[in-house]
Amino acid sequence: MISESEILKASILVVDDQRSSIDLIRQMLDEWGYRQVDSTLDATKVCALHAKNHYDLILLDIQMPVMDGLAVMKALTEAAVDPYLCVIVITAQPEHKIKALKLGARDFINKPFDFVEVKTRIHNLLEMRLLNNKLERFSAVLLDKVEERTAELRASEARFRSLAELASDWYWEQDTKGKFTRISGPVLEMLGIETDFSVKRSNLVAETGWNEIERKILRSYIAERQPFHDFVFSRTNEDGSKQYYRASGEPMFDQFCRYLGYRGIGVETTAASGA
Repeated sequence: MISESEILKASILVVDDQRSSIDLIRQMLDEWGYRQVDSTLDATKVCALHAKNHYDLILLDIQMPVMDGLAVMKALTEAAVDPYLCVIVITAQPEHKIKALKLGARDFINKPFDFVEVKTRIHNLLEMRLLNNKLERFSAVLLDKVEERTAELRASEARFRSLAELASDWYWEQDTKGKFTRISGPVLEMLGIETDFSVKRSNLVAETGWNEIERKILRSYIAERQPFHDFVFSRTNEDGSKQYYRASGEPMFDQFCRYLGYRGIGVETTAASGA
């Protein structure tokens, strides 16, 4: 919520080519408690003044020489100094009201002035303006926190992957459809999968000689999204020697328990020359 004191502290610019009109409006604003009020008789200075001071509200007369209120509205819009331009136009001509509203004015005040109407329109529009400002600040803070948290999660994931790869001979990740998104080591050969996976695969063991029963068991764990720990599997080399491997894996879920894919690590436990 916006307090009354916040509204009365709002900054206001009064634009009119008649000194008597400016003096009357400033007197009204002063009586109602507004203290940050500027004014100008020169409409050509409005854009520069707003760019410098970022007024919460501009009270703008329509009928002025050299540059009328409609031209000022157009210039303010084109300058794009303020994404939430807050202007009340002052006019006695109905057709001017429509044109000003189409150019971005938020409201209008009729001439001659109805003091109750003027006070109410100014108060209500300032309340809307300050609420919008508060929402923008809140959104900016929220966005910063989201970006900060996202960066933390990415850093944490990077550390996890780095540690996993350091602690194992190979590492892999799959998406929800079983497609490999990250791989190092003989995972594809171990599972008996033919693929055009684009990651460079060098120094991998041969694709033949793997124990088919163990392959099926390991693939069933992954297909059923079941975690497994230190699963032992093997392959027989052409010379009759065996290689043994130990793997661990787990499904990945987000905070809403939605399945994201699978990941796992493994190590070779017996050298190719061993039995």
